[in-house]
Amino acid sequence: MAIDPIHLTKQLVDIESTTYHEAPAGEFLAKYLAAQGYSIERQPVAQPAAGHPGAGTGERFNVYACAPGVTPDVVLSTHMDTVPPFLGPCREDDNFLYGRGTCDAKGIMAAQIAASGKLRDAGINVGLLFVVGEERDSAGAKVANANPRGSKFLINGEPTDNRLALASKGCLRVEMYAHGKMAHSAYPELGESAVDKLLAALHDIQALKLPVIEGIGDSTLNVGLISGGRAPNVIADKAEAHLLVRLVGPSAPIREGIIAACKGRCDVDFSLELAYVQMRTLPGFETMVAKFTTDIPSLNNWGEPFLLGPGSIHVAHTPDEKVSKRELLECVDLYVKLVKALLAKNTEGK
Repeated sequence: MAIDPIHLTKQLVDIESTTYHEAPAGEFLAKYLAAQGYSIERQPVAQPAAGHPGAGTGERFNVYACAPGVTPDVVLSTHMDTVPPFLGPCREDDNFLYGRGTCDAKGIMAAQIAASGKLRDAGINVGLLFVVGEERDSAGAKVANANPRGSKFLINGEPTDNRLALASKGCLRVEMYAHGKMAHSAYPELGESAVDKLLAALHDIQALKLPVIEGIGDSTLNVGLISGGRAPNVIADKAEAHLLVRLVGPSAPIREGIIAACKGRCDVDFSLELAYVQMRTLPGFETMVAKFTTDIPSLNNWGEPFLLGPGSIHVAHTPDEKVSKRELLECVDLYVKLVKALLAKNTEGK
């Protein structure tokens, strides 16, 4: 019996599964897909170290599903974790579903499961891979990448308004730590301001010329967090800033510029890097450029990547997250169309 992606989205959204607390969604998916005749594999994923912000204590695992004994030609994949906070049960009106995960990415999961059912009915070997941790560090994708299943193509799901992505930006997370010496602010010569060091380094970093790729766009840099000091009348002995660079092209020139700006001023740590990815498109699909980062760089062993999904990234991570019911249904057919086009092209090339 055909799967109703709208009903399945509502079931998934009703499950709280913020990053590091994904087990309830994983349990639901494993049971649901087993009932659909899939062979289920749970891939354990470690919790972060104790004291890590938001870390859980429970089980975490990816869910991989495929017909028993089959090597899939194509794998449909997205993530089961959501950003906090959980917004409660799914709500709906005639046109939209509302709630955390409706577009990022539980509606996508539902569309992929429905599409997989249609592809299996057509005799196509397809797998499903649902991972944890995408919203923080792609921990689940990295575990899955060490255990590929021989697929030729990976279709990743993120909100692209049902358009096929030409590229997705990478990201470089930067942590800067400045150290100084406390003193009375009336006698600054007796101290050494960590805040001054940090601000000087940030000034030079913000003046860096960032890479641009014609037809794709530019790299961008955001100073997301900044803190330091003790009080207005105390010379600051410590200060820190956390930055995120959205990459087009390689990270090496940006890393070098940041290191040069921090020299003699701050310690710098590059705590996360996900590569910029450029992808091909196919006739008959509208296209876009994803200015955000996905799990694709961490799943390079699962086949040639493509990126497609219902919903708008502009409402993801907001209190107003939603997805169009029409887009959900359309995306099921788009996934089927894309898989068949890829396999037909692959057969022609032999």
